[in-house]
Amino acid sequence: MATRIVSIALLFSPLILWLVACWWLRRRHGTRRCDSRTLLTKGPGRRDSDDAVRALFVTAHPDDEAMFFAPSILKLARARLWLFCASTGNYYNHGTIRKEELLKSCAVLGISASNVTVIDHRDLPDHPSVEWDTSLLSALILKHIETNHINLVLTFDAGGVSGHANHKSLYTTIRYLHSENKLPEGCRVLTLETVSLFRKYLSILDIPISCLHSRDVLFVLTKEEAETAKRAMWCHRSQLLWFRRLYVCFSRYMVVNSLRFL
Repeated sequence: MATRIVSIALLFSPLILWLVACWWLRRRHGTRRCDSRTLLTKGPGRRDSDDAVRALFVTAHPDDEAMFFAPSILKLARARLWLFCASTGNYYNHGTIRKEELLKSCAVLGISASNVTVIDHRDLPDHPSVEWDTSLLSALILKHIETNHINLVLTFDAGGVSGHANHKSLYTTIRYLHSENKLPEGCRVLTLETVSLFRKYLSILDIPISCLHSRDVLFVLTKEEAETAKRAMWCHRSQLLWFRRLYVCFSRYMVVNSLRFL
């Protein structure tokens, strides 16, 4: 009898997760505001409002912003947003095209073209097995942070979501700047959590799991916001191979971002 009950529970567990996820999305329907008090420590003269947040997304390639960070970008829509992309994504010699696609994607996500910086440096090649130079990257990123008075940096964690060496290099660089106290006073860092391969492709079914797991910040998109995230990804036409189309449909990163502070 006990075995039969367990079998039935396992059979219906995906349905239960789906129902919980749908309930969560309905409960959050139309909620766009992100309270900056959950992101930044209060300080002298700092206003507890979204526009007090000056957030910089540090990514490795054009399409990272849509594939991985769309929930964070859309939920920080009222903040001042910048994007620092460390390469043009020229692995297949499509760098020029991908840069144009990035600007279109950012327009959909609400990041002004004037706030988008794409680095094209021979020592920062788009390659899945190349680790980028920490000294070079830290100098470029720190200058960007100081110039734009950034007080919140968002980037990959040590796993880089996909294990890509370029992604992990960004984490190594930001961690170095943070641990060496080189970031401006009051500037905080959030890293995007790398989850297991199983959870990565659960789409909205991962929402209940994400809610139960420990994290510092959790962003979950409404149905309308999730459609915006997809439109941003469709801007990267040169990258829309069959497996990326499946990614858009099934990846939890298109609807959920769980992040931790350094």
